[in-house]
Amino acid sequence: MKIVCSKTNLLNAVNIVSKAVSTKTTMPILECMLLDASANKIKLMANNMELGIETIVLGEIEQKGIIALNAKIFAEIIRKLPDSDVVIESKEDFVINITCEKAKFSISGKQGDDFPKLPYIEKSQYICLSQFTLKELIQKTIFSISDNDSNKLLTGELFEINETALKVVSLDGHRISIRNTILKESYETIKVVVPGKTLSEVSKILTGNLEDEVHIYFTTNHILFEFYHTIVISRLIEGEYFKVNQMLSTDYETKVKINKKEMLNCIDRATLLVKEGEKKPIILNITDNEMELKINSSVGSMNERINIQKEGKDIMIGFNPKFLIDSLRAIDEEEITLYLVNAKAPCIIRDKEENYIYLILPVNFNANAAV
Repeated sequence: MKIVCSKTNLLNAVNIVSKAVSTKTTMPILECMLLDASANKIKLMANNMELGIETIVLGEIEQKGIIALNAKIFAEIIRKLPDSDVVIESKEDFVINITCEKAKFSISGKQGDDFPKLPYIEKSQYICLSQFTLKELIQKTIFSISDNDSNKLLTGELFEINETALKVVSLDGHRISIRNTILKESYETIKVVVPGKTLSEVSKILTGNLEDEVHIYFTTNHILFEFYHTIVISRLIEGEYFKVNQMLSTDYETKVKINKKEMLNCIDRATLLVKEGEKKPIILNITDNEMELKINSSVGSMNERINIQKEGKDIMIGFNPKFLIDSLRAIDEEEITLYLVNAKAPCIIRDKEENYIYLILPVNFNANAAV
């Protein structure tokens, strides 16, 4: 095998597929990247058996071939090469030479045929949307997934397609994030749970441009994201997702309109007094014309008032400040509306069209702390 490509193109491909390299495995071949120039294109691939990524490297094939290379070593070499053309040439016994200007490396590889191929995905069930929209949907919900593997469904996000409507849902037992968007075309009904780790990696690869499209294909066990020169294949999470609609109520006793930036900045300031690992709620005391936000910690205390528009009853309620911050940062609107029932019931933040819905469970707090 002998290929020639620019360091920029090669490094971009390495950075993309690195996200699917296995770091903890009993199979050494999974710690490799597959460099495949056996056909008419140069492909770079990684596969940890849960997530697989393949991307095309723009360059020239002077001699066809295929080889698996230790991903960590190969990536570090490419990163530190001069910004010039890179020549990769395989020798006997799966040794390759990497040459760039005056730099020359020789490293051992493995037989490419031993590398696990990506599963075949039948491209029948699919949807198409802009990379910008998909990136937004992921970034504005991903913070609500659980990092605890005891319930796999909580570590993924629900993708539910119904004709032209796409709903993305995540929850971790303390909060729910929902984003709804309208697709340009109508599609058949699809309902799958995608691993959060997959979505996190996909969002890093997406350009985020409105003009660039991504096709998403679905099978019983897998999901495939296809965009530009890259495909990402992941296993789906099995099981019936939670009936989220039953957790959302339209009833409320208190409705509050508030400037989002003011509220976010206030809570952000309050968290300066909370040590890492310390669980201190932020208390919202809502009266006719204002919301008073208070926090007490081992470091000190803080309170601040914000003007609001309120309908309904006065209420005092406590929340994990991080949960409020995450949700507020995911909302672009200048003014938001909070719906509350009582100090024990969830707070729901949503717009009229329900393009977004964020539900946050309250926390108990010491009544003395609210004085």
